[in-house]
Amino acid sequence: PSDPKNLTNYDFIVVGAGTAGCTLASRLSENPQWTVALIEAGGVEDFGHLVPLLSSYVQMTSSNWAFKSVPQNVSCWGMNNHQCQLPRGKVLGGSSAINTMIYTRGNRRDYDAWAAAGNPGWSYKDVLPYFLRSENAHLAGLDHSPFHNHSGPLSVEYIQFRTQLVDAFVAAAMESGLPLTDYNGESQIGVSYVQATTQNGRRHSAYSAYIKPIRESRSNLHIFTSSRASRVLIDEATKSAYGVEFYYENRTYTFKARKEVILSAGVFQSPQLLMLSGIGPEDNLKEVGIPLIKSLPVGRRMYDHISHFGPTFVTNTTRQTNYISRVTTTDVFSYIVDQSPSTRLSSIGGVEALAFLQSNRSNLPQDWPDIEFIMSSGSLASDEGSGVKMAANFKDEIYEKLYKDLAQTEQDHFTLLVMLFHAKSVGHVWLKDSNPLSPPQIDPQFYVADEDVEVVLEGIKASLRISQMPALQKIGATLLNRTVPGCENFAFASDDYWRCSIRTLSFTIYHQMSTCAMGRSSDPNAVVDHRLKVHGIRSLRVVDASVIPVAPTAHTNAVAYMIGEKASDMIRSEW
Repeated sequence: PSDPKNLTNYDFIVVGAGTAGCTLASRLSENPQWTVALIEAGGVEDFGHLVPLLSSYVQMTSSNWAFKSVPQNVSCWGMNNHQCQLPRGKVLGGSSAINTMIYTRGNRRDYDAWAAAGNPGWSYKDVLPYFLRSENAHLAGLDHSPFHNHSGPLSVEYIQFRTQLVDAFVAAAMESGLPLTDYNGESQIGVSYVQATTQNGRRHSAYSAYIKPIRESRSNLHIFTSSRASRVLIDEATKSAYGVEFYYENRTYTFKARKEVILSAGVFQSPQLLMLSGIGPEDNLKEVGIPLIKSLPVGRRMYDHISHFGPTFVTNTTRQTNYISRVTTTDVFSYIVDQSPSTRLSSIGGVEALAFLQSNRSNLPQDWPDIEFIMSSGSLASDEGSGVKMAANFKDEIYEKLYKDLAQTEQDHFTLLVMLFHAKSVGHVWLKDSNPLSPPQIDPQFYVADEDVEVVLEGIKASLRISQMPALQKIGATLLNRTVPGCENFAFASDDYWRCSIRTLSFTIYHQMSTCAMGRSSDPNAVVDHRLKVHGIRSLRVVDASVIPVAPTAHTNAVAYMIGEKASDMIRSEW
């Protein structure tokens, strides 16, 4: 990282060194004639970031912006003050340095729908080459798949550490009728061991993949850490972006852009920076006293994949669940000294498998899931309430009444998180005031649409059916017989009980998106066009998950890599 010099000129200024920002800065700086500034508010990842099992602990460090939702009325009842935690990476690599490392791309129908909605160039056949370009796959059995590449920067691999629990779950899912699938391949419906952005059992972030290998050899790429952007400089007469203002060590600096300013600050802070710069909803900007330069629906829509933290099932196995206390000195020695990828430390926060399926309420085509199961060989008990509970803002009583007994006895168990892909509930982001250092206000509106609760309920019922299959019955899988606090008035495991549980154990998988959605200029929800240029403003693009127009059937990290790769080609084609 460099110390900034005020009023330096660069060809491109990329704000935010997250997944898309690292990808974009690396690709743009391949041209030695172009100078690129990469501005990041956080620092550099350390050894702790690289240990997959510790991902929830990393979210409790300064590498997380630690945003919270505003208090929710009909969800997040199990969280302190009814506020769901909304982690975002504040470090080189962004959220790819603190997430759970799950790599899923989505369904071909997602991207075909983007293109059909007025975004040419974003169909599945258009975006697949960019997923491939980023990927360096090490997936046994998929060596010759046309859906995987083996020469990109980003390592994607199966987790080598596996428990008996995941083997039983995968077998049971297949017994229930789900095929074994490569969910990043021809067909998404089915079950699979998880594909992860790890390299030899260590986290492989966007920084590790795209920046670290080239940072010493490219004098045209300047990286600035601990540098917090405060606004984009825009010429009001020409409606052109010409620079960025940022804070570094309590001083204000300005960089100027000869070609473009590119916001890759993430789903909360790209819209925040646009609004601080006078681009956004007229009413919000007027309310906080920011002069309007361009009225656009910035932050007006935000999608997410809300999930239910459970059901949890106890088993009759021994020493399978990923309790942190079960990490041995031999594990640590093997991981650090022998570089072994197959110890418990390489488990990505306990997640071992994913299943994609359709609920009974779905009216989508048969190959388009609306529910995902995230199979984790653990729960809030795995770290004795010191990790996931704290990182997600769960109340003490949730841990104490549901999970504490499991932790104290080290009872083996696993959890199926039931995740909703196509929520009807829509959130939004806005400014509380004009101070660039204030956090944006975030209201995800989880479960405002009752229909979302009903789809998740169908998912819970499907997970219970899988638990009854022979492979899971063989290991004694039984629903954890503990009542969720606040749901005592309902018969345990009845539909109304689960509806209460869904609104209580509302767990976001941190897939917020669409706050700067792409679309035609006539689209009342669009902020950027199909080339990611901000409508009505020259020399300004947004390149990150905030441009996603409609929630895909995917975890968003792989999608952000694709967006960064595709944007780099669009920019290169224009200059």
